[in-house]
Amino acid sequence: MTSLPGRAVDMYARTDLETRIEAASPQRLIIMLYDGAIQSMTKAKAAFASGEIGARGEAISKAIAIIDDGLRAALDPEAGGQIATNLADLYEYISNRLLYANLKGHEASIDEALKLMTDLREAWEQLERDSRPAAPVQQAPEPARAPALSYGRA
Repeated sequence: MTSLPGRAVDMYARTDLETRIEAASPQRLIIMLYDGAIQSMTKAKAAFASGEIGARGEAISKAIAIIDDGLRAALDPEAGGQIATNLADLYEYISNRLLYANLKGHEASIDEALKLMTDLREAWEQLERDSRPAAPVQQAPEPARAPALSYGRA
């Protein structure tokens, strides 16, 4: 049974996530999916280190679900053309490496998948930065000019 404070924290975390999702740009949503997959792979690596096979399998399964049901499903081959096709192939490769890591206990495959996902996340992060509208440039006000003084000349 979960304590009242524990439920409150869970509810707050869920509400916070929902708020961030609602306010996110399409690029930020993709980055959030990468974050989830990377976090799951990191948990899988920790489970490898501690010998927790069940936790490893659970974390790897979650990462694969995020990749397949989130990232790959979000691709639009018509709009994205060759880039979308290449990403779909790369996502499939990463999912296969994770599956292999889980089935064969091959930690290096998780390392490879984690490196690829981290690199892709960084690329999406750069894309998001590049697509933000530039902040309006404010020009410094011109310094006030002293009034012209006339010395009795007209």
